[in-house]
Amino acid sequence: MAVDVCSEGTLLLPFLDESGWNQGLRTFIYLIALLWCFMGIAIVADVFMCSIETITSKTKQVKVARQDDRTQVDVVEIRVWNDTVANLTLMALGSSAPEILLAIIEIVLLNKFESGKLGPSTIVGSAAFNLFVITGVCVMSIPTHEQRRIKSIKVFAVTASFSVLAYIWLYIALSVSSPDEIELWEAILTFLLFPILVVIAYIADKEYCCPGKVSPRDAGVLELGMYC
Repeated sequence: MAVDVCSEGTLLLPFLDESGWNQGLRTFIYLIALLWCFMGIAIVADVFMCSIETITSKTKQVKVARQDDRTQVDVVEIRVWNDTVANLTLMALGSSAPEILLAIIEIVLLNKFESGKLGPSTIVGSAAFNLFVITGVCVMSIPTHEQRRIKSIKVFAVTASFSVLAYIWLYIALSVSSPDEIELWEAILTFLLFPILVVIAYIADKEYCCPGKVSPRDAGVLELGMYC
């Protein structure tokens, strides 16, 4: 015998049995509710990203002695946050916050630390979307007679390598080491890979290991490091 999973109401109308309503009307109501939720999430994410951008773009004034006359100083502005660190921490967190929170709610509150059908798939799908779709759009949007170059090729190489490593480690953790289960040490190691990525990317950005050609700084802005 077939069972109507919506016979006792849904999350939208938990105290009202709408199973006898017209199917088209129910579809329209749930579509409007879904779009309303998407709009709310978009507004919250936009405010969150604007606040993060405000934090990461903060500058401070410092006094720097002139090269020709050490007795004279110039007041210049420096960024409080390093661009690479800001993009890998706050910017990444802000753009991925909705799916991360969704996965946490589903695993911790609903499924008692068992992965559901929505949370992990949403995170992996978002990562795959960023890797393929957004990269493809960025490449295709460049005009035919123009060229673009990656400014920090070393940082790009570090982040690209860690992206591939993340998928390999995910396969090992879920299929080889402990099939269909994440053990505590695997979770801790996965979490520790993030600060390792940030540190290595920062070292590559500052060229501490293999210094290359020094590029001129932007006018009016002198980058002296990360102060956070």
